[in-house]
Amino acid sequence: MMTPDADNKANIQSTHSSSVAGVGSRITELFFNKIHEKWRSIVVAIPFIWLLVFFLAPFFIVFKISIAESLIASPPFSSLFDWTEEGVITVRVIFDSFLYLVEDELYLDTYLTSIRISSISTLICLLLGYPIAYAIIKSPDTTRHILLLMVILPFWTSFLLRVYAWMGLLADQGTINDLLIWLGIIDKPIRLLYSHFAVYVGIVYTYIPFMILPLYANMEKLDMTLHEAAADLGAKPMSTFFTVTLPLTLPGIIAGSLLVFIPATGEYVIPDLLGGGNVSMIGKVLYNEFNANHDWPVASAVAIALLLALVVPMMIYQHVQSKEGVS
Repeated sequence: MMTPDADNKANIQSTHSSSVAGVGSRITELFFNKIHEKWRSIVVAIPFIWLLVFFLAPFFIVFKISIAESLIASPPFSSLFDWTEEGVITVRVIFDSFLYLVEDELYLDTYLTSIRISSISTLICLLLGYPIAYAIIKSPDTTRHILLLMVILPFWTSFLLRVYAWMGLLADQGTINDLLIWLGIIDKPIRLLYSHFAVYVGIVYTYIPFMILPLYANMEKLDMTLHEAAADLGAKPMSTFFTVTLPLTLPGIIAGSLLVFIPATGEYVIPDLLGGGNVSMIGKVLYNEFNANHDWPVASAVAIALLLALVVPMMIYQHVQSKEGVS
């Protein structure tokens, strides 16, 4: 039998427990309501923070190495912060690596070669990819899915295996030379492998899906009735293309061109395997500085210069586009 004091104490504990549970449920409800209100911002913020951390952190590490002094040690560069005997921290910044890039013509020539090859490759991808994407849009639904699968299908095979396959096709005794000789077009094998031609073929073959897919995504949103309206107004097909289709697909052209140009500029595997020692792009120079010369500060300076050469024009373009959108 419980005493009155024990009964009151039990009631107080029960009331306290229920009040705590009520406060906890209220806090939980407010928390989930807040998440529900801000779910879009949270969904956008997660990948943004991920990219921010895993882009800026390596960037600052490479930048720190680029302003260090090259040493024959492990690691092969000086420390950015040093402690003196008096316990004072000193910062040692050296820009010799960036000056070396300007003084040595090798790096400037390699940069220009990389930009030229990637620009021409991007243009070829656009000239080939645009009609392919347009043909996919115009095809029936069943055929469209098959054509899209054919565009994506090369990604199911290792990139390195595809490059080695092109080495077999372009070799002096390879399939292409044997076919040309069999057709009577040539009398003896011509040099296709280890040339600029082979590098262009490899880059275009590898990156053309990155041109076709953005163009397809953009063209899929086109209002085809605009073509009919232009035809009703007397516009010829060529005039309709340049005045209606091309301006409306410009965002897809820009997106596809950036997706091809940026990785092609820093490409290493294709110039090394298909170009041999006859084609030197900045990716190969960067690899040699890191591994052959063990000059990490110069290699980091090369990487920083390449990054700025690619990112700064994109930032300027985005700024101009945003101003035009506001105006």
